[in-house]
Amino acid sequence: MDAFILWMKQAGYTETTRKEYMREVQSYLVSLDGREVHKATKMNVISFLVGKQSTTGEHTRNRTLSAIRTFYAALIDFELAERNPANDVKKSKTEKNKKPVYLEEQDLANALQFINGRYKERNIAIFMLMGYCGLRVGEVHRLNLSHFRKLKGTLEVLGKGRKWNEIPVPELLLPYLAKVEEERIHPYSTREEAFFVSQKKQRLSIRQIQKIAGLTFASFKKHHPHLSDMDLSCHKLRHSFATMLLNNGVDVRIVKELMGHASIETTMIYTHVNDDQKKQAMATMNRNVRF
Repeated sequence: MDAFILWMKQAGYTETTRKEYMREVQSYLVSLDGREVHKATKMNVISFLVGKQSTTGEHTRNRTLSAIRTFYAALIDFELAERNPANDVKKSKTEKNKKPVYLEEQDLANALQFINGRYKERNIAIFMLMGYCGLRVGEVHRLNLSHFRKLKGTLEVLGKGRKWNEIPVPELLLPYLAKVEEERIHPYSTREEAFFVSQKKQRLSIRQIQKIAGLTFASFKKHHPHLSDMDLSCHKLRHSFATMLLNNGVDVRIVKELMGHASIETTMIYTHVNDDQKKQAMATMNRNVRF
């Protein structure tokens, strides 16, 4: 485990990813029940994944598999193992075929009306960064003052795999970011450059960001019963952003760059059609057919 931690730090994995992968791998090692880790087989990996599948979803299963694959890659790199038994285990296709949950453009705008409280401008900025810029919750958490290029109107975003991505900020969001910067609480540490600072004068945590979005969704759903069953979260705001761009005719290759996806296949899951688009297509058929 020490070798795994060292390898992930050297490879540039974020602290959040390191913690998640450590937790998954520790559970996997317990499941081996004393079997030497370098002697584990494909069956051991599948057995562990199947055991988890009854209580977790397909996304969690695939994340667990990624953690185990990365673990063995680290051991091989340090010459502590010769093969990776997780490489031959296929990822679940169910997750890939699952239609993303997202808010329609007007619903996304309406949700902003339910953000209130002492730090209203800050919370609106956080919500909009995910819904109108497509940032992941971890990317919002990692934002520093220097990442906001006010004159240029862009954000430097540190995404997955320690990759930097420059995102143009929509004009409607710029004044909120400027307000947050102006009213930013001074952190305890003079070295802390966090853009979003909590009441405790520390970098706003991922959990706090999720809570801000969660409270907004809860209030929003109360006034929009037709969306009460929709499972909304920070990541669903990112889904909404990608869907909104594609529905407005933005090239999928541009959406890929804005989302920070490594592969265009990942972006393609957002090229779904909604019910209104289906109705419009059928209405066209009705106009063209004559008996």
